[in-house]
Amino acid sequence: MADEDAPVDPSQMGGTDAPPVEDKPYKIIFEANKCIGAGKCAEVSHNWDLNLDTGIAAPKMYFVGEDEVDDEIRAAEVCPAKKDVGVIHVVDRRTDEEIAPDPEGDGTLSVDW
Repeated sequence: MADEDAPVDPSQMGGTDAPPVEDKPYKIIFEANKCIGAGKCAEVSHNWDLNLDTGIAAPKMYFVGEDEVDDEIRAAEVCPAKKDVGVIHVVDRRTDEEIAPDPEGDGTLSVDW
């Protein structure tokens, strides 16, 4: 039985069909159930689309490389959902640490499910 108070392990999220870590070392974890449709992510990253019919954003890719990560970090930082903490999380797959938004500053995944 899992400890409900234990931090969420990012390596256990996102399925098993991930590209090699060497190619795409960053993973996007998105709390879609908490998206408020502000569209800030789509303003700063080409990886995000805001569906105007549903009001929900979605990433085109969940795994990104070094050349794409800055836009994803920015998307995570500007997301106003979940009381300004954001619902977009960027995780370094090499260390399993959240690098954005990382509200606690300790690298643990800040999902709220």
